[in-house]
Amino acid sequence: MSEAIQRESLWRRWILKPITTQLAQGLEPMKITLAIAFGVTLGLFPLLGFPTLVTLAVGVPLKLNQPVLQAFREVTFPLQLSTILLFIRGGEWLFGLPHTVLSITGMTSQFFAAPGRFMADYGLLGLYAVVVWALIAPVLFALIYFSALPLVRRLSGRLTHARHAT
Repeated sequence: MSEAIQRESLWRRWILKPITTQLAQGLEPMKITLAIAFGVTLGLFPLLGFPTLVTLAVGVPLKLNQPVLQAFREVTFPLQLSTILLFIRGGEWLFGLPHTVLSITGMTSQFFAAPGRFMADYGLLGLYAVVVWALIAPVLFALIYFSALPLVRRLSGRLTHARHAT
């Protein structure tokens, strides 16, 4: 391959491309922004493996744009990993529980050795983390939606202008 062909940046591939593709197909900026806000907010759901199911459960009935929704859920994964502990600690604080010592290796080995025991030991912590996420989610959703809407509208305007200029 020629050196003139540059690799597509992750920003362009994971953020801009899903949005511009859907805008080019005529989707309204508001609907794309809804998918972005739901994708990020639901992508932070504090139980590993569940954000995909949650985004489908919310996205299908609301007729959210699945490519944008799932792209933003996927992009949020590293942030989800870094916020799980924050949601757990928030749950401990909210429910007045003592601080639980957590070890990834210990929890992983316990999960695979005795899933039932793992759920008995850590299930309530997960539930408390979900409660904290549910309290924060509406505010997070609104912040993302109202921040992203002008940006998506501007991108839509640029695409429309570029189409008419050719």
